[in-house]
Amino acid sequence: MTLTGAVLFCVALAAADAPVHEAEFIFPVNDKHNHGSSIVQAPNGDLIACWFHGSGERQSDDVMVQGSRRRAGSDTWEAPFVMADTPDLPDCNPVLFMDPKGKLWLFWVAIQDNQWGGALLKYRVSTDYTGDGPPIWQWQDVIHTRPRDLEKRFLSLVDLGMEAFSPMLDAAPEIKEEVVKARERAQDKLHQRLGWMTRIHPLMVSEKRMLLGLYSDVFNCSVAAWTEDDGATWTCGTPILDENLLKISNIQPAFAQKKDGTVVSFMRDNGLPKRIRRAESKDLGDTWSAVESMDIWNPGSSVDVVVLKSGAWLLVCNDTTDGRHKLTVYRSEDEGATWPVKRALENEPEKEDGSFSYPSMIQAADGMVHVTYSHTRKGVKGSTIKHARFNEAWLLAGGE
Repeated sequence: MTLTGAVLFCVALAAADAPVHEAEFIFPVNDKHNHGSSIVQAPNGDLIACWFHGSGERQSDDVMVQGSRRRAGSDTWEAPFVMADTPDLPDCNPVLFMDPKGKLWLFWVAIQDNQWGGALLKYRVSTDYTGDGPPIWQWQDVIHTRPRDLEKRFLSLVDLGMEAFSPMLDAAPEIKEEVVKARERAQDKLHQRLGWMTRIHPLMVSEKRMLLGLYSDVFNCSVAAWTEDDGATWTCGTPILDENLLKISNIQPAFAQKKDGTVVSFMRDNGLPKRIRRAESKDLGDTWSAVESMDIWNPGSSVDVVVLKSGAWLLVCNDTTDGRHKLTVYRSEDEGATWPVKRALENEPEKEDGSFSYPSMIQAADGMVHVTYSHTRKGVKGSTIKHARFNEAWLLAGGE
């Protein structure tokens, strides 16, 4: 190698290790509710993102799934286009996935009765998604969900709770009424099988098994559904539902897989003590360990996780006791056992100052990490979806 060549090589190597962080809005702030984004990278290098957009959430029938594309090499996003819009029903919680065969999947829920318990899980697929505007969808179907042993386990927990907290429930009749209603719903087959919603990318946990994380706001727990035949059939395992009454209410699972095949689920805390929840599966999502509370705060907001090519794990979350005004990326070198490195993507002093939440995270083919998230700020009317792009060097340079 010549001296000039050696110098250029060293400059390129240094540039590759230089901290990089860029961020922009996918579309200008508008007066609609824009929330629950998801991002993937296509084989040609394009980024594709989606989110739900409308006057509100489940109670607004104009809610649709919108999307946008950022071409490889471009620094701008296309004007938003419609990805899914069920007539006269709200479409929420979209999730994108690019499978190993290069097929694009869109999962989402259509809310049948303006209540989360009436969510109907749907998906569509495309192999023609590189043109302008929305993908050309080749197939669409409903995913029928039937979590195994849900009724038995949930009723056992409710009955135990009603006995243990009887004096408190008697003093709070409105809460007791909700508990009684939950018990009734648990015995209704329709309620058991509707209301299972998406939030985070699926994960290929074997050559054939695509593992899709689902959750229910009715039962306040999560479950893994999977297909091993390219979506023709789907199976649900047992719910991630802890027998410890203080550890129930774990929803919106994000999956990562250890080198030994163990699947780890990181979940939103919908109860107390407001910490990220964690459980493990040794059988690719069929059954789960007891739920643990991590040392990272969670104010009742979604999290995401990704395993990097370097072997490090990244976790992105709102790590506050109350509010979504801070959004932080954590890094682990021991498959999620500890998270010593962190750096904030957004950080406002008070929860009234802004909301930055529901992150979706991927690592692109060039090693860069991409995160999209819902974005609102004090003094700015409306909302948008923000996209951030950074590398491990940027994260390590923060080193909180």
